[in-house]
Amino acid sequence: MDISVFKRIILALYSIFLDDFEDFFKKSPGSQIHTMSHPAPSIHLDSGLEIGYGSPIARFGQSITLAGGTHFLLARNGRGKTTLLRTLARSLKPVAGNFRLSGFTQYLPEDLRFDPEITPTMIFRMLLPKAKLQDALNLAANIELDVKKPYGRLSTGNRRKTNLITAEFSVKPDSGNILLLDEPFSGLDAFARQAFEEIWKNSAANVLRLVSCHPDYDAMEMPSAVIIEEKSARHAAVDGQTWSQLKGQLH
Repeated sequence: MDISVFKRIILALYSIFLDDFEDFFKKSPGSQIHTMSHPAPSIHLDSGLEIGYGSPIARFGQSITLAGGTHFLLARNGRGKTTLLRTLARSLKPVAGNFRLSGFTQYLPEDLRFDPEITPTMIFRMLLPKAKLQDALNLAANIELDVKKPYGRLSTGNRRKTNLITAEFSVKPDSGNILLLDEPFSGLDAFARQAFEEIWKNSAANVLRLVSCHPDYDAMEMPSAVIIEEKSARHAAVDGQTWSQLKGQLH
């Protein structure tokens, strides 16, 4: 394979390797690096953190700490979901305040694209640990992803399946992991969405997911949700909490 194609694949993954970019992080206001002594991931958002593009579009009035597990990020369009994820991924500086991440962090943006000429199989072989390759291929078969079709010829939903599988099977078993997922369900069929939800429910404690999404069914369980409303962000954490109970809080 041409080396330029390989480079584009690596760049397209858009993973954030904290150790490799330590110098940049030190220069970025509002961010700190923590060396992990155990595989417990966490996100800490300090009181006073403001996110936006020059001027704040959302502010955290109270500190929030997220541990391993799945946490949903909810807001109406344009209220700061992607902005928060980009801030945590350190591709956007905070307007004010501080935050801290502990764990190997990957950001999966909604508009991620791989080279159109390569297949999902090629992507998995080059980017996933060898020990996880077969599991990734098994999941692809289960959710009806054609791993032999060029990425550029896949439907929007099947490109999203490829991206999600790549992210999910890139987590490191011996350390904490943070997955920042921006609208991962966009374009997915109900069966594939359910398959990923089951993976998240049964996930190991060393994986923390912050998932931006627009749920499409009321019974979807959301025991932990970061909610942005009227330029203010807060954390709602209640066992058994569902989208039906939360959607009325978005203004």
